[in-house]
Amino acid sequence: MARLMEGEEQPAAALLYGTGGACRQPRFKLAVAVSINSRTCGVLKGDTVDMSESGLAAMFRIEVPMGEVVELNFTLPLGPVTIYAIVRQRNAFRYGFQFLESNGVNEIIRQSCRQLAVEQVLTGEP
Repeated sequence: MARLMEGEEQPAAALLYGTGGACRQPRFKLAVAVSINSRTCGVLKGDTVDMSESGLAAMFRIEVPMGEVVELNFTLPLGPVTIYAIVRQRNAFRYGFQFLESNGVNEIIRQSCRQLAVEQVLTGEP
């Protein structure tokens, strides 16, 4: 699993991918509704910012404790996803989540990232 670096000057999603600030996996813009089930906060609703095969960044208005394992629920182009993730980074209202292993769901995420890569190349988005 990817390890996060500390540092407020970097965006949350950039911190999802490893040491030295270098992303191990590319991230893709993704703006969809997301909800989390948290043991300490209950159900929270927010919006994703971007995603990679190892995690995603999302905006939430209520604080989610760092290091907590939460259940993420969101919909990708290939279908709905429910996956456990750990809260790895916070910068204001933007959170970085690292996915925990879940083979079936990880394949949906992997395929969706590939599809998003093609779409964003065709539209000229970074």
